[in-house]
Amino acid sequence: MTNECIIVYETEIPLQCTVADGAGIEKGAILSLADLHTGAMATGDADYVLGIAAQEKIASDGRTKLAYWQGGIFKGVAGGTVTAGKSIMTYNGTGADNTLIDATNAGVAAKTVGTSLETASVGETFLFILKPGVNTNVLA
Repeated sequence: MTNECIIVYETEIPLQCTVADGAGIEKGAILSLADLHTGAMATGDADYVLGIAAQEKIASDGRTKLAYWQGGIFKGVAGGTVTAGKSIMTYNGTGADNTLIDATNAGVAAKTVGTSLETASVGETFLFILKPGVNTNVLA
């Protein structure tokens, strides 16, 4: 997958969520919260974030459960400006899914992915702490 998030340090065991049987989700995809404990691939700006897929889900394979992480240290790809110490959110303004940028006021709380540990520009990889929905440190 292009722009997948790669686990560097696993600090929590994966959880399970419900996914659509017809959905194809690759390991490392950022998952948006579609419904109560139901995940789908994040494809927009400032999605409500559930976590990161810990395994691949093949479309129409009969499975409706998927393991995902809600914590850990990951390597991600910047879709715009990413600043060390700032909250980050999903972004596809460059046309690329699964990229991240500094959170804006429109993307706080449940719409944050975690906190960046490094500064990065478009297309660069950087480390971040995955903690969906618990960050409110945004740019003014």
